Amino acid sequence: MSSLVAAVVLSLVSAVAYAAGAIMQERVAATSPDQPYAPLHHAGWWCAISLNGFGAVLHVVALAYGPLSVVQPLGALTIVFALPMAALFAGRRAGATAWRGALMATVGLGGLLAVAGDAGSHTLGTGQRGMLTAVSLGAVALIFLVAQTINRPVLRSVLLASAAGVAFGIASVFTKTVAVDWEWSRPVAQWSSLVVIAVLALGGLLLSQASYRGAGLAAPLATVTVVNPVVAAAVGVTMFGEGFRFGALGTVLA
Repeated sequence: MSSLVAAVVLSLVSAVAYAAGAIMQERVAATSPDQPYAPLHHAGWWCAISLNGFGAVLHVVALAYGPLSVVQPLGALTIVFALPMAALFAGRRAGATAWRGALMATVGLGGLLAVAGDAGSHTLGTGQRGMLTAVSLGAVALIFLVAQTINRPVLRSVLLASAAGVAFGIASVFTKTVAVDWEWSRPVAQWSSLVVIAVLALGGLLLSQASYRGAGLAAPLATVTVVNPVVAAAVGVTMFGEGFRFGALGTVLA
């Protein structure tokens, strides 16, 4: 099995776990409106955390095998899988528009895989990591603060989901760097990047939980699902030097 195929398979299973976790998070948000960020008393929330954790582990392994510009967009399958899973487990029936969107997303991802390039072993320098950390945390904080001034629930949820998407996307970027640079003989050497990953992952989790309050499942999940891979893939192309087959034409098609 090639490294790209392994990354794709792991990403598929990860997307299923993330979809199940998102559905449970939304149900918890609907039943615990007074605790938008971390309803610790709710058993369903801990189940959602476990599913997200399982998906994250598979995602980390996928990043070790495949490029950011491929692994991250495959996360869009989360919302594709969420459609039948929400109908089966939560009684949410999707309309024709939703299924058309899911089909288009699936075809688009198939096209992306067709032009995917070699994974390579790209990483970031110390200065680049520091700059990316500062910019990312600043962007997440700014979006969060703006969301607090919005009274419309759906718009506020979309902003919170956008902040979560940025946090998750950059966390994946740092995960990729750790996977490439990891040395079992010097595990402490990666401590700063591991701290950044932990902060961004926890922040993204809390923001995503809050985004489901008062907005249902579709808008927040779609926003996280789009913002996450766009941010990570942009970093992969611009800072990791990742590319696609067929040169400029392949990049445009991707």
